[in-house]
Amino acid sequence: MTRSAAEGRRWFGPAVVLGLVGTGLIALAGSKPWAAPDGRAGSTLADKTGGHVPLAAALGLVGLAAWGVLLVTRRWVRRAVSLLIAVVAVGLVATAVAGRASSLDSARHATVDLGRTPAGAHTTAWWYVALVASALALAAAALAIRHLRTWPEMGSRYDAPSGRDEPQDPAGMAEVDLWRAIDQGRDPTDPTAH
Repeated sequence: MTRSAAEGRRWFGPAVVLGLVGTGLIALAGSKPWAAPDGRAGSTLADKTGGHVPLAAALGLVGLAAWGVLLVTRRWVRRAVSLLIAVVAVGLVATAVAGRASSLDSARHATVDLGRTPAGAHTTAWWYVALVASALALAAAALAIRHLRTWPEMGSRYDAPSGRDEPQDPAGMAEVDLWRAIDQGRDPTDPTAH
């Protein structure tokens, strides 16, 4: 294994953890209010859904699913999924940045101000969680794009049979090979079944 391949393999665990934590946190944060109306005398909360950004939660769930797919695929499918992860991560960052203004505006409109003065709103801690989580997801996506070729892949042990197995003479097979043939649904003692 070359030095760059070893370095790439070293980033496998941290990148997966960063990706899962980042997308998981933003999926959670997207379901929480990023802004809340200021509690002033004379103002009443009329809409409790103000300040939410459901797009962030949806993108976070897509990111979580994509990381799961990345772990169980190989070759070109894995490269395509890593590109999807990068697109989702960029979308998460954009949603977090743009979502602050829209959630503040939504929270302002969620109040009915009885004194006819503009109702205020403030950013909650969930927006900061979403911003940090989207940055983590973007860093993980960059690591995946950069080092994907050197990362370990799942084995082909549980793949569907390809039909390329050649018939073998049971007399020349080892006991382990006989059991493998039985596990694959072949009768090693029947020469016509091959």
